[in-house]
Amino acid sequence: MSFAKWLGGAIGWSFGGPIGAIIGLALGSLVDSAAEEGGFLLGEGNSRQSQRRQQRSRPQYERQRQRPQTQSGDFEVSLLILGTIVIKADGVQDQRELDYVRQQFVSMYGKSRANHAFKLFKSINQQQISKRQVCLQIKQMMDHASRLQLLHFLFGIAKADGMVTEPEVKEIYTIAGYLGISSRDYESIKAMFYNSSDNAYKVLEISKNATEEEIKKAYRKMAKKYHPDRVIHLGKEHQKGAEEKFRQVQKAYEQLQKERGF
Repeated sequence: MSFAKWLGGAIGWSFGGPIGAIIGLALGSLVDSAAEEGGFLLGEGNSRQSQRRQQRSRPQYERQRQRPQTQSGDFEVSLLILGTIVIKADGVQDQRELDYVRQQFVSMYGKSRANHAFKLFKSINQQQISKRQVCLQIKQMMDHASRLQLLHFLFGIAKADGMVTEPEVKEIYTIAGYLGISSRDYESIKAMFYNSSDNAYKVLEISKNATEEEIKKAYRKMAKKYHPDRVIHLGKEHQKGAEEKFRQVQKAYEQLQKERGF
């Protein structure tokens, strides 16, 4: 697969603006090797044409009320950049965090594609990145469900070494703010990576004083918000992470059912 074809098919809005500048620098030393290997980097098999066909297949009323959806390649590039920010947050690049990123890439994309993505990740990791500029570009172009998925992945990176440090929490909180993610959504996803007595309430975005009916209502709301179908446009590889969030919502609800006896 040629570099030009990958560039046109895998990356849309993310190749402009501050993200484009970051990727342009990172790709400098990778283009020739990728061409020699005849491989691909990101987004192969999810071309713009196939995305447009999927968009046309939706009912007209649905197309009219939806904003343009984030493409798989755009999500992956955003994930790579924000992942490097979190890994460097505490001043120590723990090998377990790097291994987690690689494992996630392999799980989502397969070994060959993941190897290319990880090369790009390491190249990006050497740059100084303005998280505000990057996040504002992502916020402008990426749908809310995809931004929540990014946040979930970032907490996964931070937790890969066994604990989420205070600098990492602060970094992710700042990123969430720039991405336009509410404090309630931030606390909900954060709670999925901690063990405490009130985590179930935080995951469902309710207080400890919530009534049984309020708990049920919150569960229905959160199950809808975190349903894997909300990120179906990103491809099957990214639905796995969404399924994990969905399971956490179910787990929180079942815990409260048991505690409250309903």
